[in-house]
Order: sequence, then structure tokens, then C-alpha cells
Amino acid sequence: MKLSVIITTYNSEEWLAKVLEGYSCQTEQNFEIVIADDGSTLKTKEVITSFSSKFNFPIVHVWQPDEGFQKCKILNKAILSANSDYLLFTDGDCIPREDFVAQHLKYKEDGYFLSGGYFKLPMDTSKLIDSNIILKQQCFSKRWLVTNGVKNSFKLTKLIKTKWFAAFMNWITPTKKTFNGHNTSCFKKDLLEVNGFNEDMSYGGLDREVGERLFNLGILAKQIRYSAVCVHLNHKRSYKSLENIKRNNDIRRYNKSHNIIKTLNGIVKITD
Repeated sequence: MKLSVIITTYNSEEWLAKVLEGYSCQTEQNFEIVIADDGSTLKTKEVITSFSSKFNFPIVHVWQPDEGFQKCKILNKAILSANSDYLLFTDGDCIPREDFVAQHLKYKEDGYFLSGGYFKLPMDTSKLIDSNIILKQQCFSKRWLVTNGVKNSFKLTKLIKTKWFAAFMNWITPTKKTFNGHNTSCFKKDLLEVNGFNEDMSYGGLDREVGERLFNLGILAKQIRYSAVCVHLNHKRSYKSLENIKRNNDIRRYNKSHNIIKTLNGIVKITD
């Protein structure tokens, strides 16, 4: 297979079903789905089972007990469970456009990771999206979105499906090329080299931290936020904590100033 899509989720069955519908209608079908499940109930497994026949390869469901927010831990398990040497990271609240996987494969290059973005939707619009709308790709249509609760703004240009326009916007955008957990792809070997995600980190910058260690390794980044498009469904973040974000920022500052490549508490537990 050409690629493994790693999707994080936690007790969000309605949103996950919409995301899986988006992957079921990709123009490129030579990929596998790996669900990185941070302790969801059996309802999530039921959703995954209902989609099992829609993909060329079996869905890999990596689950761990619910012991609080442990996204880094489940992501490290998912990395090891992935069967491809190229990994695409996204979240169970991000519906991909039909060319999403194809765009990541198009721009993949040894020595780089790909940095994508998303278009945020309000809650009312998020709830209106169903399987039919996804299959018809209406949730990526400016007309449909504006008619159904999205404010008309320049941000909607992210959804324009024109090659030259996307290439131009990728080039001029002031947005930094960072490792974004909702839309980033990279080689598995590079993640193994930096020892994966830092399990000392909770919510807030945990994905950026991986990218910063990849930069320290010598890996560069490409901007594809206008080429690989996904829409982000609205949801609450009860796990968000200012204390955790501060601790994460301290870790990132230390890594930058000390040129840290491998995390000690990652895929492999390294003792000093």
C-alpha cells in the first residue's frame, strides 16, 4: 500500500463516521486506515466495523484504556501498527476532500514532511453534513457552505480546487510550515528516528513539538494547506488546560535551545 492514514479519535462516533465516509470516496484507494483510539467505548468500534467493507485494506483499530488524555501514547502505538512506510496524520473530526490522499502522495519527498491545514466549520454546519453531502463533495463547495451557515470570507479560498491557485497560495501564505496533527504526512523512518511523539505532553502543541524535533534532525517541510484540503467539524475541548499548555511550551523551548532530536519518553523509553 502507498500510505497509512492515522486518525485519532475519542468517543466521537458521529464525527468519525463522517470522516470515514470522506476516506471511502478518495480518488486514490491504495491506502489503509489506522484508528488511534484513546479509550473510546464500544460505540466507536461499531462505527469502524460498519465501514470495514468500504476500503481495500482492513481498518486497523489501535485502542487503549481511557486513562485521561493520552494522545501521544496512542499515536506512538498507531505508528508501530501502521503497515506503510509513509504516514498521514489527521483527526477524527476532519473530513478530507476526495483528492486528499492523492495530494499527500503527489507532494511526498524524502527529507520532508508535508504541512497542511483545515477549514473550520461552525457547529450548525457540522451537524448538517451527512454521508450524501460528503459523497457529493458539497461540504467543500463555497456555495453550499455559505448557504448553510458559514460566513463568507477570504478563508474560503482554501477550498478552491484549481492547481495553479493552490500552488500560488501555498507559496505566498505567511502561515508557517509546521507539523499539524490534523493534516500532516511524513516518512515512518523519520518519526522512528526522533522516537515518535513525546508522551510527557498533553493537549497543546504536541504535534508541533514532533515537527520541531524533525527540523533538528534535518528534515524540512513543504506547505500544502491549499492543496490537501479538509474541513474541521466543530466540537468542545474539555481536556484543554492552561497549565498543560504552559508545560508543553516549556518542553518545546528546551528542545529548541538544546537541539533535541529524540524524546526520552516516546516509542522507546530511553533512560539517561
